[in-house]
Amino acid sequence: MTAPRLRVVVFGLALAATLLLSPAIAIRGGAASASCGIDGVERIVAIGDVHGAYDRFVEILKTAGLIDDRERWSGGKAHLVQLGDVVDRGPDSRKALDFLMRLEGEAEKAGGAVHALLGNHEVARMLGDFRLVHAGEYKAFVTDNSEEMRKRLVDAVKPANPEEFLKTTPLGQTEMIIAFGAKGDYGKWLRTHDSVAKINGILFLHGGISPAVAPTSCDDINATVQRELTTDFDQTQKAPLSALAARVDGPLFYRGLADEPDEFGPQVDEILTKQGVKAIVIGHTVSPTGRIRPRFGGKVFQIDTAMQPAYVPNGRASALEIKGNEVTAIYQDRRDPLTLATPQAVNK
Repeated sequence: MTAPRLRVVVFGLALAATLLLSPAIAIRGGAASASCGIDGVERIVAIGDVHGAYDRFVEILKTAGLIDDRERWSGGKAHLVQLGDVVDRGPDSRKALDFLMRLEGEAEKAGGAVHALLGNHEVARMLGDFRLVHAGEYKAFVTDNSEEMRKRLVDAVKPANPEEFLKTTPLGQTEMIIAFGAKGDYGKWLRTHDSVAKINGILFLHGGISPAVAPTSCDDINATVQRELTTDFDQTQKAPLSALAARVDGPLFYRGLADEPDEFGPQVDEILTKQGVKAIVIGHTVSPTGRIRPRFGGKVFQIDTAMQPAYVPNGRASALEIKGNEVTAIYQDRRDPLTLATPQAVNK
C-alpha cells in the first residue's frame, strides 16, 4: 500500500449484518503489555513485514534462535519485536497471526516477550480496506458453512444484483470480515496491541516518526491509535486521513526515514531528541539493497527486506539483533555486523 487511501467498501453493511447473524469469536492469546520505557533487555530481535510468508517467518525465527524445531519459543528472556504488516499480499497471514498469538504466551512464561506491533495493513483491514487481500487469506477462513453464510449475507444486504454480488464475494470473505471486526478473534487481539515500542532507548515501529509526530510521546502515540481503533472507531472510519493511525505522516504510514536523502540527517537528530531515543528501527518500506539498511550513521535501521516472495521475488527474510551496542543483521545465509550510532542524550 503506497498511500493510505482507505475506503470502506460495501462490506460495511455486510459486516453489520453478519455480526448480527453470528456469535462473537472469543479472543485468543495474552493481552499485550506496556511497550514504552522498557530497559535492561539483554537481547532484542526485530523482524519486519511478513505479509503472509509464514514459512519464511518461521525459518528466520529458527535462524535467530527464537524458536526450536517444533516451532516453540526457545529464546529465553529475549524480546521479539514484530513491526506489523503480517496480513495482505500473501496467503498464510492467518497462520502467522495464530503463531504470534501463541508465541506471546510462551515467551512470557520463559521471561521474554513478543511485541506484535500494528502495521498499516492491519489498520487498513480493520477499517474495511480489502484491496490487497490475497485469495489464500479468504480461503483460510472457509468452513463447511461458508456457502450458507454467503447466501444469508445476500438476504441481509439485499444487493441490487445478487448474482454479481455472489461472484465478487469469495467464500471465506464474510468470515474474515467478522474475524477482524471489533468483536472478532483477530480484531479484538490487534486492538490490544501497540504501534510503537521503546526498548533500551531504541524506538521500534512500522512506518516511522515524522517531524510532525516527533513531539508526541511513545505512550501518547499508542493511546491515540488504540482509541482511534476502539472508542473512536466510527469517526476514524468516516475520516481516516485525519487519524494518527492512517495519516500520511503518521507512525504507520510515514516513509521519510527510509526515503529522505542523507541531508535529512539534522531532522533525524531532532526526531531522536524529541523521542528521547538513540535510534529508530522501521519496516514498511522495502530496502533497496535487499538487505537491512542502516541510515543516517546508524540512527535508523530499515529492516523490511521483502519476506513475501509473491510481492518481491528477490526479497528475503531477515532479522535485526541488538545486544547492548552490538547490532547484527541475520539472514538464512549469513550474518552481517552493523554499527549503531554513538548514543546521544536520552530524555527520560
